[in-house]
Amino acid sequence: MTVPSASRRARKKAATRQAIADAALQLFLERGYDQVSIRDIADAADVSTATVFKHFSGKEALVFDQDEDRESQLIAAVRRRPSDQSILDALRGHVLDTWPSIEAHPQAAAFTNLVNSTPVLRAYAERMWTRYTDSLSAAIADEFGVDHDNLACVALARFVLEIPVLARGRQDRRAAIEAIFDILTHGWEPPSKPPAP
Repeated sequence: MTVPSASRRARKKAATRQAIADAALQLFLERGYDQVSIRDIADAADVSTATVFKHFSGKEALVFDQDEDRESQLIAAVRRRPSDQSILDALRGHVLDTWPSIEAHPQAAAFTNLVNSTPVLRAYAERMWTRYTDSLSAAIADEFGVDHDNLACVALARFVLEIPVLARGRQDRRAAIEAIFDILTHGWEPPSKPPAP
């Protein structure tokens, strides 16, 4: 009898986790968050409730199933950037590489509505965003050798994390993201009035 390789086990585990998250989101979007139980999700994913809890800490975590990956990627954008790249340029590249495709996903509007209309999910998202801010500002502070609560680092982290929200709904999301990063890079300038016809 052969033992599956670690990578095969990891792929199988990741596939099971994704199947559970997909089933959960589908049920949440169809029925509403409060009308779906962990048992419903387990049945839809064809796993036991114990398997659901092996992969997710609770019901809210099923909605934000990519939370830890997104946080890790954000920190990696700062810590693993080339030595000649600025932190702002690294974060610009990361946001441009990740957020427009997330916002363009066919379920993005329904997902946003689900979170905004469910108080427990809104609260979870706020805690998640606070943790992202803390992690990102700490990574930025480490790059400059300053305290993790350095106001400039915290402010930059917070502004960067708000960019996807500010770009949402814009006709050209990429251009909006670029414009906001330009403001962070070069400073705010008063907008000029369009010329009179």
